[in-house]
Amino acid sequence: MKSRTLGNRGPRVSAIGLGCMSIGIADTYTSSVRDEASAVALIHRALDLGVTLLDTADIYGVSEQYVGKALAGRRGDAVLATKFGFVSPRPGVERGIDGSPRHVREACDASLRRLAVDHIDIYYLHRVDPAVPIEETVGAMGELVREGKVKFLGLSEASAATIRRAHKVHPIAAVQTEYSLFSRDPEDEVLPTLRELGIGLVAYSPLGRGFLGGRFNKLQDLAKGDWRLNHPRFQGENFEKNLALVDRLRELAAKRGCTPAQLALAWLLSAHDDVVPIPGTSNPARLEENAAAADIHLSADDLDSIDRLSPKGVAAGTRYNAESLALVDH
Repeated sequence: MKSRTLGNRGPRVSAIGLGCMSIGIADTYTSSVRDEASAVALIHRALDLGVTLLDTADIYGVSEQYVGKALAGRRGDAVLATKFGFVSPRPGVERGIDGSPRHVREACDASLRRLAVDHIDIYYLHRVDPAVPIEETVGAMGELVREGKVKFLGLSEASAATIRRAHKVHPIAAVQTEYSLFSRDPEDEVLPTLRELGIGLVAYSPLGRGFLGGRFNKLQDLAKGDWRLNHPRFQGENFEKNLALVDRLRELAAKRGCTPAQLALAWLLSAHDDVVPIPGTSNPARLEENAAAADIHLSADDLDSIDRLSPKGVAAGTRYNAESLALVDH
C-alpha cells in the first residue's frame, strides 16, 4: 500500500484509509457490520492490506469498541482517528452539537475508554458548534495534545474561515469533508485554504455514498431504513439521473480495466497528492477492491475524460437534506 503524509506536519498514512461508520451502526446502511467478530476480521484484513488509517467516531454506535478490539495487539499498525461533537438529542432538538471545552475533555476520555487505547492519533471535531467560538474548542483540544491523549488535531466539515481561525490556536493536521466526483465543493475554498496552510484533506464518502461504486441499480436495492433515503440524491428523478451518470463512468472504468469504485478513488489520488480517501465498507471483497485502487495511475488524458463525464456540480440533488446541511460549513 502506498502512503502519503497528511499536510506538512501530520502523520504518514496509507493512501487509502477505512471509514468505520458502517462498522457497528445497525440499520444505518443497507449493509453494515453488526457483530464484533466480523468487524474485527474486516479491520484485521484492512491492516494486512496495509490500510493504516482507521476513521471512526463516538456517534457511530459500537464502532469505537469494535475498532478497539481489532487493535488489541496491533495498535502500532494503525493511525487511529476518531471524532466528537454530536451529542444526545435535547428537547426540541433532534441532534445537537457540543464543542464546549468541558465536552472536549469528557468526549475524549470516553473515546479512549471505548477504544481501550492510551492515545488517539487524530482527534476531529465532528461538526463545528456555532454556539462556541472555535478558538475555545480547539484550545481545549490542544490541551489534550499537551497531555499526550491526542497526537494531531482535525476538523470535519468546517468552512475555510473557521479552519484559518482554528489553525492559529493550534496546528490542524487534517480536515475531513465529503469529496468525490459527485461532491466537489471543497475545490472552491476549502482545498486551496488547506494547501496554503499545509493541512491534509481526508475525503469521506469518496464513492458518493455508494453511487460511484455501482452498489445499486434501483431504489429498491436500499433497505427501508437506510439513512441515504433521506437525502435528495437518492430521491425521485435525482436518483435516476445519478444512476445514468454512473453508467457512463462504468463504461470508462471498463476501458481502463478497473471497477467504477476504483476509478473514483484513483481519480482522487491521481488528481491530488494531498488527499486521502476513506471509503467505508462491510464487505472484505469490497475492501480489497478499494485498497487496490491505490495502485491505479490515471494519466492526464484519463483525468480529462473523467472531468468531461462528471464535471463539478453534475450530481442531481444536494448531498444532504436541509437539516444535515445546516450542520456543515460553519
